[in-house]
Amino acid sequence: MAKRAGAMTDKQRVEALLKREKPDRVPIWPFALGFAAVYTRTSIADVYNNPKAALDAQRKTCQDFGWVFMPMIAYAARGGWEFGGDIKWPNGEFAQAPTVARYPVETPEDAMNLRMPDVKNSGIIPLTMEFYKLSSQESLDNKPFNVMCPMGAPFSLASNISGSDKFVKWLLKKPEASQRLLRLASDYIIEVAQYYKDTYGTDGVVPWGAEPISSNYMIAPKQFEQFVLPYLKEVHEKVLAMGYKTILFHICGEHNRNLPYWAKVPMGNPGLISFGHEIDLETAASYFPNDIIVGNLRPVIMQAGTAEEVYEASRKVIEKGKKLPCGFIFAPGCEMPPNAPLENVRMMTKAANDFGWYD
Repeated sequence: MAKRAGAMTDKQRVEALLKREKPDRVPIWPFALGFAAVYTRTSIADVYNNPKAALDAQRKTCQDFGWVFMPMIAYAARGGWEFGGDIKWPNGEFAQAPTVARYPVETPEDAMNLRMPDVKNSGIIPLTMEFYKLSSQESLDNKPFNVMCPMGAPFSLASNISGSDKFVKWLLKKPEASQRLLRLASDYIIEVAQYYKDTYGTDGVVPWGAEPISSNYMIAPKQFEQFVLPYLKEVHEKVLAMGYKTILFHICGEHNRNLPYWAKVPMGNPGLISFGHEIDLETAASYFPNDIIVGNLRPVIMQAGTAEEVYEASRKVIEKGKKLPCGFIFAPGCEMPPNAPLENVRMMTKAANDFGWYD
């Protein structure tokens, strides 16, 4: 990608935003684990269970396309394996991430009897620690953070322990079982954040999470207020009290009616908050006026749109994002489709280089 003379590095751009300064250009940060695998001809399973292969694939992809490199191993089904269930690694053309093959909790009685796992040896945590041991040893001009602590979110993590279909039913019929899982999920997240702090400190480390299952498609806003907000606030307050300055959080999917509650959740000073295409960027910024907004190109257009459609849609997102008062990072509104055509990916990147510069 062409660069202007004297341009900032991507690391400097993000660091400027974190200091509440304006960078020279909007940074580009796609969440592209599966795409990095396909692009580098690495198996998608390896970007989750082979730390060195995962790091190499992400590094090369970000360097080749001119993106911010925020190294991570992450999957939406986290929780089931970590609390004693079984995982299925992605394979085949349409598998994008690990899924839970066997949930550790099948009944409300199972939920009440469940105990906290040994965090250090739970699920994917040993693999993420190996991954970040490698990542923390290198400093690159497109990598603002060396370690991204996989914090998660209480509601989605708890849902993945029993399966979301059971969990949301229990909110009404067996609330004590849901509350038990929420308590365990919250305590687990806090322990993970403490483990990462004990291992890596907090300098150059950002905790991050995502919350898809509490969207308006799944639960009502009143349930969000009752079952999601208290645990989220508690977790974020305790994590920030450990000394972490910034939390990166992806508010995934349709959360428009939940935004008044999200605004009560501390994200750091500033936070990095990513939104799906369902939420208008200006609306997002109105609820988080002191935080950096990340987003929110519609992911499906990357897969199914033409190169010209991708370029035009990217332009619209970038030009709106540039106007946000507290800073903006351009990204798809969720994970980039692993099989997104290369020309579409190049056009997304070209749009940021053509329209993302500040005057």
